[in-house]
Amino acid sequence: MAMVFSSLIFLYGFFSLSVLAYVLCRTQRQQNWVLLLFSLLFYAWGEPKYVLLLMFMAFTSWGCALGMDRAGNAGEKKAWVALSTVIDLGLIGYFKYAGLICGVFGTVPEVIKSIALPIGISFYTFQLLTYVIDVYRGDAQVQKSYWNVLLYATLFHQCIAGPIVRFKTIDLELFGSQLRQPQWHVGVSRFCGGLGKKVLLANPCGALADSLILADSTLADPGLFAQNLAQLESVSVLGAWVGILAYALHIYLDFSAYSDMAIGMGRMLGLHYLENFDYPYISRSVTEFWRRWHMSLGTFFRDYVYIPLGGSRCSRGRMVFNTFVVWALTGIWHGASWNFALWGLWFFAFLMLERFALKPALDRLPVISNLYLLLVVLLGWVIFRFTDIRLGWALAKSLFGANGNPLTDFPSVIQLRNNQFLLLAAAVASTPLVKRLGQSLTEQAHRLPRGGMAWDVAFYSVLPVILLLLSTACLVGDSYNPFIYFQF
Repeated sequence: MAMVFSSLIFLYGFFSLSVLAYVLCRTQRQQNWVLLLFSLLFYAWGEPKYVLLLMFMAFTSWGCALGMDRAGNAGEKKAWVALSTVIDLGLIGYFKYAGLICGVFGTVPEVIKSIALPIGISFYTFQLLTYVIDVYRGDAQVQKSYWNVLLYATLFHQCIAGPIVRFKTIDLELFGSQLRQPQWHVGVSRFCGGLGKKVLLANPCGALADSLILADSTLADPGLFAQNLAQLESVSVLGAWVGILAYALHIYLDFSAYSDMAIGMGRMLGLHYLENFDYPYISRSVTEFWRRWHMSLGTFFRDYVYIPLGGSRCSRGRMVFNTFVVWALTGIWHGASWNFALWGLWFFAFLMLERFALKPALDRLPVISNLYLLLVVLLGWVIFRFTDIRLGWALAKSLFGANGNPLTDFPSVIQLRNNQFLLLAAAVASTPLVKRLGQSLTEQAHRLPRGGMAWDVAFYSVLPVILLLLSTACLVGDSYNPFIYFQF
């Protein structure tokens, strides 16, 4: 099992030791070797045999980039890019999509069913692709050292679940001549904020969703299909909506918390990873939502798929095709199951609908447009959650009472009452309200004599410690602590 950031062994063991070893280094070269060693150990903790796969993929990307650098003409450079792309996509295709592809043509062989998905392969594959392509485009310097490419691919802060960090974004900070400048106060504050978001909000929301619309472990058991179907068809309308709302809050808070912690750890070491979320649930359209959700993935598909295909600077039909390709790939990237492809195409349909019809109305009706966005996204999460589309359809019908299920019942009312403050806190945490309040208080404090100093001490010292202690208390003896995006 992979080591997660919100585990006690990571917080008080692995990460503490890595930071201690890092600060004892006197040169950036020594710091990089420490980072590489701990990154390989971190990955090997969950999947030791797949460290070799990760190292091999980094080796081929390094070798292809070197070959490209030494190529005599544009044709040779394209050949090296093609070779690297074929290797990387071929490997992720084998490990992640072999079963799906075989299923199209018939029965999936047992040997294919037994293939385990390497943790984080979707993320580090894309990062290695950006390295080779950016070198080809002249946007990044080729690395003569294999170990530098391996370090970039394995950085334990974001190797397993992102954000997707492009090589050119941190090239100078990782391998430049100037010693990195750690921002401990910013990094610790960001990390502890993400930890609190994960442990205090995301985990309870996930547990609530599991109690109402079934846990992943239950859904994954084919022997329980009939039982699961009956439960989803009989859940009350209130229970179905509370369950999918809790799931929506869980998946956002969980994934954004991971990004917060990754960004925070980077800042502690002087590395600046780009933001990955910008409060997507306050969006007023699907178009805006996908500018705010998992931004590193969105910009990857934009810059490496959509624009090379022609983007929007082409005929209407071609633009629709380009968008279709991007969203089909976006869905399949999340998992080797047809529900993910359907999920991607669900958003493609609304993106096209907004582009050609809905945009003027959405611009004029801000409140209605946000409610529309939330409805589309919540129904999208129904598709996303259930790999068996029949189960997702059963819950979708239950949301509107189409299964003959009751409007409400005693268990769902009790669940709502017991978790109303949790849902309220999670909903507020999904908006910029807390951030804006903090900025306002900061401005007011800095206008007072010595007020700024007192505020900074409270914000960067006291509050992180409180969040760390509360999170630690919740983690002790709590077995429910998944990171939802590890499976993708």
